[in-house]
Amino acid sequence: MSITKLGMTIEEAAECSGIGRNTMRKLVEWKKLPVLKVGRKTIIRSDTLERFMAVNQGRDLRNQADVRRLD
Repeated sequence: MSITKLGMTIEEAAECSGIGRNTMRKLVEWKKLPVLKVGRKTIIRSDTLERFMAVNQGRDLRNQADVRRLD
């Protein structure tokens, strides 16, 4: 039986998505990508990351004004 990870750290989400770690941190800082905070750890839900990538397909994620916020 395999268990699918429901949440990932910023580093894991960056690795999984191909988005750079610094860009991923900026998306969180800009409040474009919702996260869970557990103490100092930031967790990104797998389903949230998938929806975020679908909504922002074709957009420049390094340009804050171009990124659509996921609520």
